[in-house]
Amino acid sequence: MINLENRQPWEIPNAMLLSAAGKTQAACGSVDADLSIVITGDEDVRILNQRFLGIDAPTDVLSFPAGEIDPETGRGYLGDVIISMPRAVDQAVQRGHSTEAELQVLVVHGVLHLLGYDHATSAEKNRMWSIQGKILAALGLDEKIIGE
Repeated sequence: MINLENRQPWEIPNAMLLSAAGKTQAACGSVDADLSIVITGDEDVRILNQRFLGIDAPTDVLSFPAGEIDPETGRGYLGDVIISMPRAVDQAVQRGHSTEAELQVLVVHGVLHLLGYDHATSAEKNRMWSIQGKILAALGLDEKIIGE
């Protein structure tokens, strides 16, 4: 199950974002695990970024892997993806595509982090950008849409 919570006044494309998360899980063989996606504002993201990463600034997406098993259902819980809606809107404008496309990119990117992908080294980045590009293409997006 994918839980999607919108804490912002903007309407978001729920089905599109759930599909992006589901396709990411499927591409990585993790369809039997649950996760949460929260769409929120810069201040919430800044507070989390400061608290957990020591960076006192908002960012576009944060991922908090859990890797737990729900004792009642036996299903895995991957963790939480937190997305800043204002960052998504700004990045979409800067990159010349729709906010919906940017939100899909951020969902895919965040879920990949929950699944253990990273981009701290050049090799890790190449691996992550490769799978991310394939998932975005499967969603009908240009794989070159990925920002740095």
